[in-house]
Amino acid sequence: MASIQQASKKSLKVRMYTYRWFYLMILPVFIFVFFFNYLPMLGIRFAFYEYTPFKGPNFTGLDNFAKLLSNEQFWAAFRNTWILSVGKLLVNTFASVLLSLLINEIASIHLKKFVQTLVYLPHFLSWVVVASIFAIILSPQNGFANEIFMKLGLIEEPVYFLANTKSWRWVYFFVNVWKDTGWGTVIFLATLTGINPELYEAAKMDGATRIQQMHYITLPALADTIVIVLILNLAKVMNLFESVLVLYNAKVYGIADVLQTYVYRQTLTTQVPNFGYSTAVGLFRSLIGCALVLGCNWASKKARGRGII
Repeated sequence: MASIQQASKKSLKVRMYTYRWFYLMILPVFIFVFFFNYLPMLGIRFAFYEYTPFKGPNFTGLDNFAKLLSNEQFWAAFRNTWILSVGKLLVNTFASVLLSLLINEIASIHLKKFVQTLVYLPHFLSWVVVASIFAIILSPQNGFANEIFMKLGLIEEPVYFLANTKSWRWVYFFVNVWKDTGWGTVIFLATLTGINPELYEAAKMDGATRIQQMHYITLPALADTIVIVLILNLAKVMNLFESVLVLYNAKVYGIADVLQTYVYRQTLTTQVPNFGYSTAVGLFRSLIGCALVLGCNWASKKARGRGII
């Protein structure tokens, strides 16, 4: 304790020289973050400009924001972003917790490791590969999913699920669960491993069943971790892009187009893109995401007495 106090009394110049090698080690990371995370933020100013490949930038104030707030396609994308993001967040978190509880109940260490490895693997596949796999499986021509559903009597004729407005969202949620649930169990399994075994032994002596042990010991121990994971993932709520881009098509734009893909199409698939308008949409999305994280952190402090920020 005394050595820490003495170190804190040293001047900044002396401390920087003392820990110069640590600063040198972190320098590449600092440079990377500065150039790729902070420096691009200077482009936010174009949200207030009219800027096309042939004109500008000309300052227009809040015109871009007025345009997006009166645009029906923008609001459709905004609504789809909420539905897909919140649905994905809740479904993936629930599936991760459930899978973690099931894996934790496996008695054999070797079988548990095998199952963990098996469910982790889809996470390391790129979204392009995943989309290709499910496009083949769900194909109306040669996909076996249609054959199974027809034999079970669920459908009368082949359906292309990725081009059907009634089924696309369900397919999207299923693909996300298949790809990311295994990876999501990492944190929850670490929490389960840290639970004191004596709590379960005491519960057994009191006659508690496995369900009661899970209800009164396991789930309360996971509660803080679940809240933290939800709050951290809220920062990604407005950031859907790749997973949607590789799975959707023009036939399902009405229920699948999200803000990121909307910006992508406005910028790269129009004859005269307005970079100022696209920047305004991106800034609006970022502000909503920031407000969500801060709001949930405030709610966490009120409900639990502490947040993560």
